[in-house]
This record gives sequence, structure tokens and C-alpha cells, in this order.
Amino acid sequence: MHASKNFVEDAVAEVDFDFSPFLKRYKDGRIERLLRSPPVPASENPRANRGVATRDVVIDHSTGVSARLFLPSRAAKAAGSRRLPLVVYNHGGSFCTESAFCRTYHGYATSLAASAGALVVSVEYRLAPEHPIPAAYDDAWSALKWVASFADPWLADYADPARTFLAGDSAGGNIAYHTAVRASQDDGLELGVDIEGMAIVHPYFWGAERLPSEEVWDGAAVFPAYGVDWLWPFVTAGQASNDDPRLNPPEEEIASLTCRRVLVAVAEKDTLRERGCRLLDRFSDYNARTATGGEATLVESEGEDHGFHLYSPLRATSRRLMENIVRFINQPPKPMILGVPRRPFMDVFDYGMNMKRRCSDSTTTTCSMAYATSKIGGPKKNYGLFSGAVWPTNKQAYKGPAAAAAFAGTRHLIKNMW
Repeated sequence: MHASKNFVEDAVAEVDFDFSPFLKRYKDGRIERLLRSPPVPASENPRANRGVATRDVVIDHSTGVSARLFLPSRAAKAAGSRRLPLVVYNHGGSFCTESAFCRTYHGYATSLAASAGALVVSVEYRLAPEHPIPAAYDDAWSALKWVASFADPWLADYADPARTFLAGDSAGGNIAYHTAVRASQDDGLELGVDIEGMAIVHPYFWGAERLPSEEVWDGAAVFPAYGVDWLWPFVTAGQASNDDPRLNPPEEEIASLTCRRVLVAVAEKDTLRERGCRLLDRFSDYNARTATGGEATLVESEGEDHGFHLYSPLRATSRRLMENIVRFINQPPKPMILGVPRRPFMDVFDYGMNMKRRCSDSTTTTCSMAYATSKIGGPKKNYGLFSGAVWPTNKQAYKGPAAAAAFAGTRHLIKNMW
């Protein structure tokens, strides 16, 4: 018994960094990942996976970056010549655990593909601490460029490049956001896809100064604030602190997003909740203030905590969250009065961002900005729909019923209380 006790004490002493329940790093360099569901093999037989065929591909042999593709067979057959929405998904796991091939994310991507009738590309990016940030960002960008090449037959035959969505949860939401920013700065010249929207669930954003809601912890939240404080310095190998703009994006960066629609899902009990709300507010406010157009949707799950939908997918709140995401993906694209025309036609019209800049400078341009909020959980209530004018040149506003005629600079506020 004495020897066993010494062995336990020695093992404890070897721990260099304890980030339970995610991982432990030992002084000899070993990494023990605690939160990681078992791998699931891919199968091109849709009968083996709820009607969704899956296949693994290597994107970059030099880095080992790969992806798993999810093709819903029924949607693919029914679509005919009409192509499927394309979702590039980045899994969560605090940048340091989980996998696109694990049971948790295989199951989620399967449900997303089947429910939305979308071709899903789930990215297997490199993990910290072996591969510190920005490795995950670089891998996600490589994956998007590979997707845009349409070199894979499933992508070439079924995916709609004009309906491409970037998505992810937790750390994957942060990765999806930065991929969208990079695509916006690149202006798509390096890509062959048009980023229609971004859908991020419980995204990981933080800051050096805590917000009031982050100071309160009931002892039960998945992410206590002090645990979040440790994460970023760890996954960046000590090269960045919590004041890093990659954690707390500046307004001008958020304003650079050129995707037409953004959905942010938050959970009421999640420590990261307010950060997600602030990100969407900044996107919404910029679009309303500059009259550049765009749609912002906030979905809040009442009574739930971080990542609940992954581990309880059959729960009513999980199903409703999925319904909101599916509705977001399948919403018919609206013609943009301001902005860049769809990428396949850009060379023909050859006006792109020049038109956007000219229109943004005008005080008489007509645009539309929608901001929808949806709360999941609690008693069901009726929809409340109001409209208000936000004029580019002043702060005057008009409130009236949604049936009122549209006018320049209309902003809609939609509340969906469940």
C-alpha cells in the first residue's frame, strides 16, 4: 500500500498543467486528453448512418489536415439539378480536444446534414498544445480553399458554391468567425465560393476584463470564468494573453465581414453567453449604422449551458436549436441591393466592391437590415413583430406594425419567444 501511495503521489507531481475535464499535460511532455469521445469510421453506405453517406479526405498531406464529408442521400436524389447548401464545420473542444471523426461530432454533423439537406464538410484541424494557435486558423483556411477548389467529386456534383456557410461551436465558432474574416479580407479572389452566412453556436470569445455577468459563478456552469482565463495562454503556448484581439474582436474587424447573414446561438447559463451576444450586436449595429445590409439572428436557449445540444441531442431545446439553424441555412437567398454579386457572376459584371463602396457613401440608398432574436425554452408565446426606420443621416425612427410598407433603411426586430 505504501508503494501504491508513492506511485500516486509521483503521478500527481508529474502534472504540469491540469485543464480538467479537457486534458492534462505532464512535465515529461505527455498529453492526456480526458474529454474525447471514441472515433467512428466513415461509410459511403447511407444506410449505415441514418441516410447520410460519409467519406474522409486528406486536405494537406504536409500538415495532416483532413475532413469528413457528410452527404444526405435523400436530399441529393431529390435535388436533381438543384445543388445542396454547403456547410464547412469546425468542431469545438477548447482548441485542444475532440475531433471531426469522434462519435460526438460525427453524430452532430450527420444530424445537421440530414436535417438541413446540406453537404457538410467537418474539418479535422490540428490541436493545441502540440500545435498552438494559429495552427487551427491556418488549417481551417486551407480547408475552405480546398472546398472552394471543388476537386472532390461530391463537392463538384452536389454543392452549391453560392450557398456556402461557415459554422462551428465553442472553439470551432471562434475558428469559423476568423475564417469568415479572412475570406472577407481576401474578397473571395482566392476562393470560388460565395460565403452566404455564418452560424456559430456558443462561440468562444473572451477578454482581459470580465463583463459583469462573468463575475458570477453558481458552481455548476461548464466553464467557470477562471477556467476560461487559463485557456487562451495555454493554447497559444504563452504567446498571447486574454487581451488578444482574436479573443475580443475589434468593431472594425467585425464590420469587415461580407457574409450576408450571421446566426449566433447562446445558452442562458453559459459563461460565454454575453460575448456571443456582443459580437452579434456589433455586427447588427454596424450594418444598421452604415446601411450596408445584412441579417443578424440571435438564438438563446433558456435554462441550458455550454454545448448542451451535443450531449443531449434529443432534448426539446436541442431540437429547437437545430430547427433554427436548419431554417437559417435553408432561407432563400435574398438579392442584395448593396454588396458584391454572387461570385460566379463577378467577372461578368465587374463591379464588386466598387459598387458597395459607392452605395455605402450615398445617403439615399435603400437597404435592409434584419435582426432576429429567438428564445428557446420556457412557455410558448406569440410572435411579436415590430419595424423601425434607421436613416443613414440621422437618428429618427419610426415604429409601426410589420405590415407597414418598406422604406429606405428599414430595420426589423423580430422576437420569437418560446
